[in-house]
Amino acid sequence: MMKHNEKHTAQLPSPRNIRRACGRELYRTLKRLNVYVAPEKVEEAERLYFKKVVGNLLWIFEHRSNKKKQAEWWAEAVAPDIAKLWGVDEESLVRAFKEGFAGA
Repeated sequence: MMKHNEKHTAQLPSPRNIRRACGRELYRTLKRLNVYVAPEKVEEAERLYFKKVVGNLLWIFEHRSNKKKQAEWWAEAVAPDIAKLWGVDEESLVRAFKEGFAGA
């Protein structure tokens, strides 16, 4: 049985959960972009995104309830690399990510 305070003390996500979340977020982004990207490039983008999230995990965890701040971090730290990898406009990529991630 969960004690009352345990519910409010979140733990860091496991690598599996991080990887799955990154995949879902990129899937939503790609769907909103409405362009074809080869599966190999999607997998490479997922690996890149996962590495960046793990490298900045403590900051992301501290701001876990602030999706706007996380989306801004993504736009600065992740979007340029993925836009280059996928051959898409960075601004469009960021807009698609924010729509899928934060509903902005």
